[in-house]
Amino acid sequence: MRVGILSDTHGLLRPQVKDILKTCDVILHGGDINRETIIKELEAFAPLYVVRGNNDKEWAEGMPEELSFSLEGVSFYMVHNKKGASHESVSGADVVVYGHSHRYDERVIDGTLWLNPGSCGPRRFHQPITMAVMTIEGRAYQVEKLEFAHEEAGGAGI
Repeated sequence: MRVGILSDTHGLLRPQVKDILKTCDVILHGGDINRETIIKELEAFAPLYVVRGNNDKEWAEGMPEELSFSLEGVSFYMVHNKKGASHESVSGADVVVYGHSHRYDERVIDGTLWLNPGSCGPRRFHQPITMAVMTIEGRAYQVEKLEFAHEEAGGAGI
């Protein structure tokens, strides 16, 4: 199973990101989507698990702020800002997916993978434009970080 993992798209779904998501069986979005049309686009590619970010306003009021689920026997917990993660929810997860900081981070803490795919929306804070693809086989998984080139000043501004 291929799992596309992204966060902080802030209203922009880049063509390169779409190309990767079209190859995925499931998509996880860690919040700050900013536009409902992004949700509809993602759902057209694959089943979508998504949490509400701090910039997701009225249109996202019914969206969960945290989510727990399993894929192929691997248990996931998602929250936009890791500071909002409850100890009880995290303790049962193999993988915690979060966003908010726009910085890619991948580390194992007490046997749990904490993964922030960074931001693949508009470039902010001079951070790289990133997302992740997880491959799950059996209960084993591996994560690949993907980084995209950004346009220089005077370009499209994304």
